[in-house]
Amino acid sequence: MRLNLPRGFWVGEDHGLCSLRRSEKESPRCSGRGTWELQSERATMVKETGYYDTLGVKPNATSDEIKRAYRKLALKYHPDKNPSEGERFKLISQAYEVLSDPKKRDLYDQGGEQAIKEGGLSGGNFSSPMDIFDMFFGGGGRMNRERRGKNVVHQLSISLEDLYIGATRKLALQKNVICDKCKGYGGKKGAVEKCPTCKGRGVQVLVQQIGPGMVQQIQTVCPDCKGQGERINPKDRCTNCNGNKVVREKKIIEIHIDKGMKDGQKLVFHGEGDQEPDLEPGDVIIVLDQKDHPVFQRRGNDLVMKMKIQLTEALCGFKKTIETLDDRILLITSRPGEVIKHGDIKCILNEGMPIYKSPLEKGSLIIQFLVAFPEHHWLSKDQLPLLEALLPPREEVMISEDMDQVDLVEFDPKERSYRNHGEAYEEDEEGPRTGVQCQTS
Repeated sequence: MRLNLPRGFWVGEDHGLCSLRRSEKESPRCSGRGTWELQSERATMVKETGYYDTLGVKPNATSDEIKRAYRKLALKYHPDKNPSEGERFKLISQAYEVLSDPKKRDLYDQGGEQAIKEGGLSGGNFSSPMDIFDMFFGGGGRMNRERRGKNVVHQLSISLEDLYIGATRKLALQKNVICDKCKGYGGKKGAVEKCPTCKGRGVQVLVQQIGPGMVQQIQTVCPDCKGQGERINPKDRCTNCNGNKVVREKKIIEIHIDKGMKDGQKLVFHGEGDQEPDLEPGDVIIVLDQKDHPVFQRRGNDLVMKMKIQLTEALCGFKKTIETLDDRILLITSRPGEVIKHGDIKCILNEGMPIYKSPLEKGSLIIQFLVAFPEHHWLSKDQLPLLEALLPPREEVMISEDMDQVDLVEFDPKERSYRNHGEAYEEDEEGPRTGVQCQTS
């Protein structure tokens, strides 16, 4: 039976569940022994990792992992939430703009940031960080912002169980609403006047002389109207909003999480954002953020888990139970005579995640078996022949006198890495053998 594994999923050389880099060609096939293999082209080394480091992902990260990293960082460092982190928000947006585009990402992997500046962007300029943020969260870009108020984005932490069973959450928000007393005028009708300082522009242009025949223009927010372009005489200001035209109000919204919704999915409450005079209110956007589960990992509509079994169970059969996300107990049994190898993958149909908007249909529960072998010397030497008699015969090796007899020892990657590093920088016998440093570029 052919198992349709989720995209980017296969068993690695260490029998672990691995992810596939988006540029690799995948061709999953069954080995004939119940184990799934993947034929792929190895990804080349990237020239720089700066953009990957900015988003906190590895160079072989999938597009979904890049989106998730951007979502978390953009919400955390947005200027509305962290006014002092504007530069970091800009760098996060630039990294996402490049890595989210397959062509730009390939260009960056091959030539680094310099290649992006020279040929990856039109004119070498990045898009506005706010435009990227709005497009990602459904805001529609700069032109849309000019006609509507700001969207408000909140991240809601939920469990995998919530996405499996469905849930309802209530969220308390503080939002601006038009002042009922002054109807958004900020004071008595006719009390609002154009700011005489900036002549209604909201900004002032200051000219400074920086040298003989040299001047500099600096644009600043008007201190009298605070950028509004208008002002109200203090004695005519609304006593309810103090001339601000809006007041803060608490709003409770009820969030319905349907079965099968996904991490990063957006729920939009239209017109529930902050209100401003003469503007259509923005939206409240709730972004679902799934917490990691100790047993299951989600891959599309499938659930993936690892199950540890003993060598006896792998050879002689087993009965195991699995507690599902809705608290049911599944009993799985291996067939008599069936051997489970370390890293083998089986699946249970229709026990994965409910499919969004079709909750009666489900994906598969994919199980990877990890066989635990006994410790050294668990069996006495006298009993080993008895065990060998029950197992398939070992391969006979023809031994000749010209063979070199060597010893097997425990492998220590750190020790081997240290030795190779030392050998690489040693000079010949006539030169110095210590104190050599390598200059890195």
